[in-house]
Amino acid sequence: MQLGANIPMWDIGGDPNVVRDFAQAAEDMGYDYIGAADHVIGVNADSRPDWGNRNTSADLFHDAFVLFGFLSACTKAIGFSTQVLILAQRQAALVAKQAACVDVLSGGRFRLGVGVGWNPEEFVALGEDFSNRGRRSEEQVEFMQALWAEPHVTFDGKWHKINDAGINPLPIGGSIPLWFGGHEDVTLRRTAKWGDGWIMLAHPPGDDAVAAFDKLRGYTKAEGREPDQVGLEIWASVGAGGPDDWRREFEFWRDAGVTHITVNNSYDRGDHHTRIEGRSLAAHIDGIETYRAAVADLL
Repeated sequence: MQLGANIPMWDIGGDPNVVRDFAQAAEDMGYDYIGAADHVIGVNADSRPDWGNRNTSADLFHDAFVLFGFLSACTKAIGFSTQVLILAQRQAALVAKQAACVDVLSGGRFRLGVGVGWNPEEFVALGEDFSNRGRRSEEQVEFMQALWAEPHVTFDGKWHKINDAGINPLPIGGSIPLWFGGHEDVTLRRTAKWGDGWIMLAHPPGDDAVAAFDKLRGYTKAEGREPDQVGLEIWASVGAGGPDDWRREFEFWRDAGVTHITVNNSYDRGDHHTRIEGRSLAAHIDGIETYRAAVADLL
């Protein structure tokens, strides 16, 4: 199993020294990768009193590609993962190029997690269609995978076209690991067909999560692929319980076939994922250190 830690930028801020220190601390502890969330645009919540508990302009998000390019030079071995990049609000060829550049600059340490997003305001600002984002993202994935594989590509899709041209540099291994985030059945089907893994957040440890994993395995077989070709990722937190609780949860996920556990101590989701109280860099470094110490012998 691999263990990762998400950078809590909306807590610790985006100062280059701060994000560098968090990444280097995670690497020194033995974490396998660090993750970063993605939003380009944040709304002014004052003009939207019914916005709810969603990201706003008050939340800081560095562009993930810029962030990982910077951190590639500040680290030696730790991997990088978008958690997740909102693909359909971007131009697919540009994402393919940016991802390939991060892959090359990091020495092949990059994993691209993608999703379809939830905020129509971002799509408006970026000039993309919110209503067809799911269907369009499927073609985006096929288009990007073609661009990563060959120096020259001819592609004639509904939304994407290229005539005997390509990106340079290409990713080191001829592809980039592509993971899907989301909780709808269609996300599982996309993962089974095109993905290297699924980032699952909706379910706490229990029967519902196992059933979702089994469904994905069934879809993967139907696509002619072996289920062990597709990884499974969940998020964990030290915001509730103690080391014994975290170990039991870790063992459950391990036995369920989870391949990646990401410690995200700044995220809160219902009753099964609680953020930590502290918001400082020190509090977050202590949080990921405490979690790894609790589960180190289980890795």
